[in-house]
Amino acid sequence: MKMSDVIKKLKLVALSPYDEDIEIKGAYSSDLLSDVIANSNEGQLWITLQGHENVIAVAVLNDLAGVIVSGGFTPNPNTVSKAVEKGIALFTSDQNSYQLSGELYQLLQSKDGQ
Repeated sequence: MKMSDVIKKLKLVALSPYDEDIEIKGAYSSDLLSDVIANSNEGQLWITLQGHENVIAVAVLNDLAGVIVSGGFTPNPNTVSKAVEKGIALFTSDQNSYQLSGELYQLLQSKDGQ
């Protein structure tokens, strides 16, 4: 599924530029940076509560498609700046990680995202 479809269906708020046509290959949900480093995969969206700059470093390290900060939390301004600088798609959502994970799982499992 394309990034633009995921953003629209999950009603994500973009905080940095993103490639609308990138294919989302999956998702990973965790708030522990070492867990994400060890277990996430290239092209996935990362769902987390974390809003500090190290989130962007991990996203770059694992070549993630983007980061969704859940639960209505807003990343600090330095994190947003770092996302823009490094070309990482950064989003927020009022939904909690559980809700986002479930909805994203269903979207990515459906053939046409409907």
